[in-house]
Amino acid sequence: MTSKDEKNLAQVIDKIAKMDEPEQSLMRRVHEVIVDAAPALKPRIWYGMPAYAQSASTPALVTLRNDERVNLALTEKVTLRPAGGSDGTLMPAAWYFESIDDATEERIGEIVRSAMS
Repeated sequence: MTSKDEKNLAQVIDKIAKMDEPEQSLMRRVHEVIVDAAPALKPRIWYGMPAYAQSASTPALVTLRNDERVNLALTEKVTLRPAGGSDGTLMPAAWYFESIDDATEERIGEIVRSAMS
C-alpha cells in the first residue's frame, strides 16, 4: 500500500471505531468482508462514510453507510444490471441489514466482487 492508501485505510478504521455499538462491530465485520472479497479495492472516506475504490484518485464503487441503518451500496460508477424476473428492469444497488451471518457475508462478498467486473 502507498502512504495515501495507508492514510485512507486509517481514516476508515477510525470512522468505524467512533461508531456506537452494535453498529461498530457490524461495520467492522463488513469492512473485513469487503477487503477479503476484493483486496484490490482501496478503502477511503467518501461523503463522510467508509467506501471502497480502485485507487485513491478514482470514485468509490462500494459504500458502507451507517445512517439510520447500516447500508451497503453500489455507486453509479458500477455497471449495474437489471434484476430481471419479477423485478424486471430494476437494478439492485443497495442493501440494508441489522446483523451479519455466514450467508450475509457470502452475499456481501458476491456483491462486492460484482462491482469489480
